[in-house]
Amino acid sequence: MPTITSSQPASTCKQLPLVRLAFRPFFLLAALFSVLSLLVWLAFWHGNMLLRPYGGLIFWHQHEMLFGFAAAVVAGFLLTAVRNWTGIPSLNGGPLIALVVLWLLGRLLMAFPIVFSVALPRWLIVIVDLAFLPVVAIVMATLVVTAKRWRNLIFVPVLMLFAMANLAMHVGVVNGDPEMIRQAAYLAVLLITLMMTLVGGRVIAMFTANRLKRPKPAPIPLLEVATLGSTGGVVLLQLAILLGVAVPVAFMGGTMLFAALANTLRMARWGGLHSWREPLLWGLHGSYAFIPLGLVMWVLALMGLIRTELAIHALSIGGMGVMMLAMMARVSLGHTGRPIRTLPGIGVALGLMLIAAVMRSPVLALFPQITHWTYTLSITFWCVAYVIFLAHYTLPLMRARVDGQEG
Repeated sequence: MPTITSSQPASTCKQLPLVRLAFRPFFLLAALFSVLSLLVWLAFWHGNMLLRPYGGLIFWHQHEMLFGFAAAVVAGFLLTAVRNWTGIPSLNGGPLIALVVLWLLGRLLMAFPIVFSVALPRWLIVIVDLAFLPVVAIVMATLVVTAKRWRNLIFVPVLMLFAMANLAMHVGVVNGDPEMIRQAAYLAVLLITLMMTLVGGRVIAMFTANRLKRPKPAPIPLLEVATLGSTGGVVLLQLAILLGVAVPVAFMGGTMLFAALANTLRMARWGGLHSWREPLLWGLHGSYAFIPLGLVMWVLALMGLIRTELAIHALSIGGMGVMMLAMMARVSLGHTGRPIRTLPGIGVALGLMLIAAVMRSPVLALFPQITHWTYTLSITFWCVAYVIFLAHYTLPLMRARVDGQEG
């Protein structure tokens, strides 16, 4: 396990800008990994087996988009933001390299469980994969508690529940229990949704007001409690379902509808309609809009009107995929000392992601007969969008800040 605080000499960090802060390696690797893994998934969808991963390709696709791609982005963002939140140096240098290696080992073992015709022990794959998120949570908790910034402690239990969902997916594989795998994946998606509401509520209104030079709307305490409480309530109900509790469908559906309404009212106050000229802004607003949309679609699935996986992809592509791309594009500029502006093609990338989400969820719900081409186009659009990100940001993420500051 990497140590919590950095003791690396300043010269080491200067020689290796990539490991000065967690956003650098994790944003870069997450974007690259998402493209590679989705190309494998696209090949599988067209009948080609390029990989024989742990748990099979269907399990691997679900698991790795959540605990490979999304977990890396979450780690990169939180371990960077916690430095600003606490005023304490975050993970960098050797300890950060160790954490990156741990993530990489998890991805390699999940993708290649057989090495030189010898099957790796299942326990080894599971332990290595499970270790990453608890380490991130421990680092977060240590810094937040040391600085006594209790408001930010909320991310620690969310990360631990995220790790628990990962464990449940592995238990489902070991026991041959597809229902446990499915419910654990649902919990992971909802936990990421909760993190999006937490982070989105802190930054989207602020970014919009600052960029458009408009007054930032003051949060309405009751609305904030209703939004976070109901979204968190959906997570807890899904956790109960995973643990075998019989949650009434009407109760889950009602909670989801309330969370969708609260998130819609909250988002409507942020001035998204004024952001149409700024892709880094409308990308964030558009991604947040997929939270209530995905929750409403989930309710329709509970009623038996559509498939649940359509709601899942509204939240994961439209919410997670778009918000993470927009946040990575913004954070990677600000934290490398560059002006925060939309680089050429980033608006196209965000637009492609939003189109992919619309095609993969609401359009497919209305026109299920176009499933094959919808899958192909949505995967292709995601890959093109993240390749655009990599084309712009690979070198800046690997180089020192242009203003000479640390980080």
